[in-house]
Parts: sequence; structure tokens; C-alpha cells
Amino acid sequence: MATPKVLILRAPGTNCEVETAYAFELAGAQTTLLHVNRLIESPQLAADHQILCFPGGFSYGDDIAAGRILAQQLKVHLSDTVNQFRDADHLVLGICNGFQIMMRLGIFFENPEHPPATLTLNRQNRFEDRWVHLASAASNCVFLQGIDRMYLPMAHAEGRMVLRNDDDGCRFAGTNQLCLRYAEEHGAVSNTQLPFPVNPNGSEMNVAGLSDASGRIFGLMPHPERHIEATHHPYWTRRAEQPAHGDGLALFQNAVNYFA
Repeated sequence: MATPKVLILRAPGTNCEVETAYAFELAGAQTTLLHVNRLIESPQLAADHQILCFPGGFSYGDDIAAGRILAQQLKVHLSDTVNQFRDADHLVLGICNGFQIMMRLGIFFENPEHPPATLTLNRQNRFEDRWVHLASAASNCVFLQGIDRMYLPMAHAEGRMVLRNDDDGCRFAGTNQLCLRYAEEHGAVSNTQLPFPVNPNGSEMNVAGLSDASGRIFGLMPHPERHIEATHHPYWTRRAEQPAHGDGLALFQNAVNYFA
């Protein structure tokens, strides 16, 4: 099987890059941790990588808005590099702050200058840190193949997805881009707004993750890299039988298997 190389981009305030690299390496990939300033100096460093990842954290302290400053850096200095990953048969993953960065870039949308959705402050106007149940909607998202449900931690203050209008929501649902939703523990995917804390931030249509039309570009607010080992589960000592790994690992394995 081919061993894909993952470029994990970090910036001041990024704090989940090491865990994300561990997850990709456990799944069988090679990883490169690279500061954004280094990539701006030498964009060619991205050339031999097949996966671009924006990890979680608080890039540039989330000044102005979460992910806004790093997204602007990428637009000004590295738009060609990002577009190469988007347009080639490569993958792009954003986790939490990485998802926020991707939304600011507009990488999911046909017209990035007029995005039909955004991520904004949680409905309760405060940071939330808790574990959530997630259900996958029918989609062609590479990262979610074979995954029906996950139990992952989330930790963010600006994770509420707001759609420009109902027509955009229906269109996204029709193209299966709203591929990961907050859900009841054994509940199905629902477009009806679920209550707090099932839906921990008030996202419209309970959206926790979004893909582009190709399924190769995916962002999510919860943290799969924080549930890689079975012992990461908050109730692991109460389980009669331990699974081999945590729920998040399959997402990274799917990314690696895409290049098999």
C-alpha cells in the first residue's frame, strides 16, 4: 500500500498538531509539521504531499474571528498551494480551528467570495468543552467511508454553522455535503434542531462537519485526534470489553486508504 505524506500546517496558537500527526502516523501515513511562515518562504515544500491538514487550536489567538488571520495569510501568500491540493486528486482536512480556517477560505464552495454558510459564536455565547455523539449522513466524503457513528470530544466557542438561507441548506443536504451531524446517542441524522447539549453549539441542521462536492475536502468541529486510543474514552474503565482503538482513528485510516 502506498504511504501518503501529510502536510500539517501550524501557526502561532496551534496546539493540536502533535496529536494529529500521531493519529495520521498510527493510520500509516508520514507526516510533516510545518510552520506557515516556513511554507510562505518555500511553497515548494508542499509539492510531495498528498494530504493537507489544518489542525485544531487557536491560530493567532483567534483574534478578529476564529481562523480569520491564518486564512487571510493563506489567501494572500499561499492560494496557489491550497488550490493545488483542492484541484488535484488530493485530500484536505480541517479539525476545529482548521475547519474554521477552511470556512474563511471558502474552500468548500463554488464561489468563495459569497459563501452560503459560515461558522459563528455558539448560541450560548461561551466556550463549550464536552463529548458529543455524531452520525454520518449519506455522502461521498472520503474521510467518513464506513463510519456510521462516532463519539468525540469538542472544544470551541465559534462552531455554530449558520446557513445563508433555507434554500442553501436544502441544496447542501441534496448534494450530501452536510455529511456529519450531532445526534442523540442512538438517534438518526435529523434536520430538526436538536436541543443543547446534544447539539452543543446550536448549529443549523445539527451540522458538525462539511465536505465539498468531491468528498475530498472535509472539515469538522469535533476532535477525532483526541479519541484515537480506547483509553481516551471518558468511560473506558467501565467497559467490559475494550475496542482496539478509539472512534477517531477510522477517519485517519480512510484518508490513508484513499491512496492505496
